[in-house]
Amino acid sequence: MSRIGRMPIAVPAGVTVEIAENNKVTVKGPKGTLERVLPAEMEIKKEGEEITVSRPNDLKKMKSLHGLTRTLINNMVIGVTDGYQKTLEVNGVGYRVAKSGNKLTLNLGYSHPVEMTDPEGLESKVDGNKIIISGIDKEKVGQYAAEIRDKRRPEPYKGKGIKYADEVIRRKVGKTGKK
Repeated sequence: MSRIGRMPIAVPAGVTVEIAENNKVTVKGPKGTLERVLPAEMEIKKEGEEITVSRPNDLKKMKSLHGLTRTLINNMVIGVTDGYQKTLEVNGVGYRVAKSGNKLTLNLGYSHPVEMTDPEGLESKVDGNKIIISGIDKEKVGQYAAEIRDKRRPEPYKGKGIKYADEVIRRKVGKTGKK
């Protein structure tokens, strides 16, 4: 049995979870509302202050969907209560980040500044050389962070570029002169 899929999801106070037909799950909480259509084969039940997910049989596909479905619902519950946050760091001489309105302007050594608009439901803050992205949808927060990082990935020789705050860049030794 899927260890993650078996675990019940605790619904904190102030959060309402509605399960409609075709496994359309709506989670309302203090930070907002999230809804998602989950795999129809899974059986999602709400029992008091807990949600349980069960699978119809032990086929490989059902086993993999079991854990996924439970994790997706859990991420929605965490999102509407605490929210999600990703921190990016900009390293490099002359690399700058500025924020005006909902536009993020990145100067990354290209001939032009790169402008990015915050997607709906996400908020980005600039703190020196750090960019903090926050929102209630884990998937969207991670995707936007990845898109920003893609504008200038960290390189292994000097470590210049945009990296996640918890990311470790594997450094390489540069070339040495002839003797």
